[in-house]
Amino acid sequence: MQYRGFDLDRFQTEAIQHLADGNSVLVAAPTGTGKTIIADWMVDHALQKGKSTIYTAPIKALSNQKFRDYCALHGEAQVGLMTGDLVIRREAPIRVMTTEILRNMLLSGEPLDDLAAVILDEVHFLDDPERGTVWEEVLIYLPPHVRIVALSATLPNLDEFAAWMQHVRGHEVAVITETRRTVPLDFYFGQVEAGLLPPGEFQAWAKKAKAASRREADDARGGHPSGRARGRGRGRGRGRQDRERGGRGRPERGRGRDERKTMPVDLVRMVRDRDWLPLLYFVFSRRDTERFAKKLAWRFRGEFLSEDERGEVLRHLDEAAASLGTVLDQNQRDLYLRGIAYHHAGLHVGLKTLVERLYERKLIKVLFCTSTFALGINMPARTVVFHSLKMFNGREVAPLKTRQFMQKAGRAGRRGLDATGHVILRMDLSDYGWARDVVSGYRKETYEPVRSSFSLSWNSIVNLLDQHDRDHIRQVVDKSFMSWCLTRVAAEQLAKAAEIEANHDHPRNLKTARRMRKRAERADGRCWAEFEEKATFLRRIGYIGPDDELYAGAKILRHLQFAEIFMTELVLSGLLEDLEEEDLFAVLMAAGSHFPRGAHRNYKLNRYDRILARKLEHIRFNAVMEGAQAFSEQELPFAPELIPVARVWFRGTPLDELRMMIRSETDLSGTLIMMLRRAKDLAGQLLGVYEELPDRRDLIRSVIRTVSRDEVEIVG
Repeated sequence: MQYRGFDLDRFQTEAIQHLADGNSVLVAAPTGTGKTIIADWMVDHALQKGKSTIYTAPIKALSNQKFRDYCALHGEAQVGLMTGDLVIRREAPIRVMTTEILRNMLLSGEPLDDLAAVILDEVHFLDDPERGTVWEEVLIYLPPHVRIVALSATLPNLDEFAAWMQHVRGHEVAVITETRRTVPLDFYFGQVEAGLLPPGEFQAWAKKAKAASRREADDARGGHPSGRARGRGRGRGRGRQDRERGGRGRPERGRGRDERKTMPVDLVRMVRDRDWLPLLYFVFSRRDTERFAKKLAWRFRGEFLSEDERGEVLRHLDEAAASLGTVLDQNQRDLYLRGIAYHHAGLHVGLKTLVERLYERKLIKVLFCTSTFALGINMPARTVVFHSLKMFNGREVAPLKTRQFMQKAGRAGRRGLDATGHVILRMDLSDYGWARDVVSGYRKETYEPVRSSFSLSWNSIVNLLDQHDRDHIRQVVDKSFMSWCLTRVAAEQLAKAAEIEANHDHPRNLKTARRMRKRAERADGRCWAEFEEKATFLRRIGYIGPDDELYAGAKILRHLQFAEIFMTELVLSGLLEDLEEEDLFAVLMAAGSHFPRGAHRNYKLNRYDRILARKLEHIRFNAVMEGAQAFSEQELPFAPELIPVARVWFRGTPLDELRMMIRSETDLSGTLIMMLRRAKDLAGQLLGVYEELPDRRDLIRSVIRTVSRDEVEIVG
């Protein structure tokens, strides 16, 4: 089968045939194999039938990129974008949006009669602890006639996940899998002394290197493996040398000379020497992406770009300078002209877009990036390097999951250009012990199953209570993936208990059976129990009545999708009604943001802002908010330090000057833009809260118009 002039692979043809037959599909295939072609076919098919489609993605950057792709394919008039930041052509037949926007549309009862299909890209995000519930809600709330195109990385419990989807959707959900990579991957360990070695060869080298290190350690102790060096010999002299260079006095037991750490410049040099560029270098720290890029430019004396390529980069830089101004400073220009760049979520949105476009045109040869780049569409490299295999997951620093690792590793190897993709793991000898088994799991691609993290938001709860009775809400909650899985577990427990009771009459066995029945009862009602617990809290704080009727707090909460309880408390306090435009925006910035970690202020709050901050603190830390915090594993947002930042933006100050207000080792442009947009989003949500107060609505609209400028309005 052909589509858009390309011969389709088996799994693509199979998925498209199921969609043509009116089924939904769950497509699981490795990164870079062409899953999005299936989504593109569905969009074309719906357009030909006069129907609409919605494409959802887990992050705004991915939504924006797909919006640009579809505009190029179908023309701007056919494509809309809805991300919270921007609403462009809301009624277009092709709409690209974040999953949260679609969930909110469904909760509000927006008619979707002409909607043919919803594409859920990266559907395995359903197990994300913070946002996964939204994916489940979308699948539950969508009208039955809508078909689903669910795209995912490979999952071990695909059949279970598809069976749940079929249960929820009420029609067939075909499972389409592809395990073969279009471009196979070769794995290497990279170490400054060993060079680049395949895992088996590196293991042999590591064994010899450790043996040599132990011998050196023994020699340093005067030839006594378990004792100290005697007299005034070599061991004592080594200790003095260590102290002179800031060491610890003597080597660790079993360790000889100090190991030189393998640095990015070492690995880049090895990759360059093998002609394996371009290179994606994954780093799990924004600060390090910038630091490593700048160090590489300083220490690497070779050239990555030809003269023609440098000329092309220069043309792109000159074109971008008009819109980016001083954000595109000389340091950035020098990096890009050398074919080096960095990319992370905190980077200025315009610079991110520029880097992505240069990279797509093969003008960036070495890109240091964080995890967000792994979610990009069609951004492959010849080689992928991992600086570390550990990452902070919100609770602790832990090894990457196989799914996380392979999503990044899968960027290695360009279809039609490379016979293989090269995946390099930076490995110091001291880390090899724990990393060896982890890497073995990655290479076997032993993926973790997708598990539900279902937990209804406060906004979802009050909207459900407003529109449905308890029986219907119970049905919705019981349709969740978590409830469906727990019900199956409960059934298994009950069956085992019944078997024990029928065949074993010993008191100990009967006691085991009773315990199994109790576990089954707890599992079967767990999701509903959480709903009841949250509803009880809303009743206790006076948001809903004894018969679930919505009081003032819940009616406000219906319109709020972020910082829900805090914003509701602010409205109920009357504080927002007394604020002028600039003060209101400042409060929204404080209520919806976290102050950037590791950053420091270059300013002080004046007396007026300190008074305003104390008023906010009084509400933020009241008994209601303490109760709400108990339901969240994450610290709820609050950053009164940002009040002056919001003020200067409101007054028309450019982003460059805002950046100077906060000291940080990394570029905070993207983070500042995100916080400004979040404050604007909250203002938009308040329009619904004050729908019966025209003067207040007019003031809020004026706030939105004033702050919607420059970077806050850029699609990027």
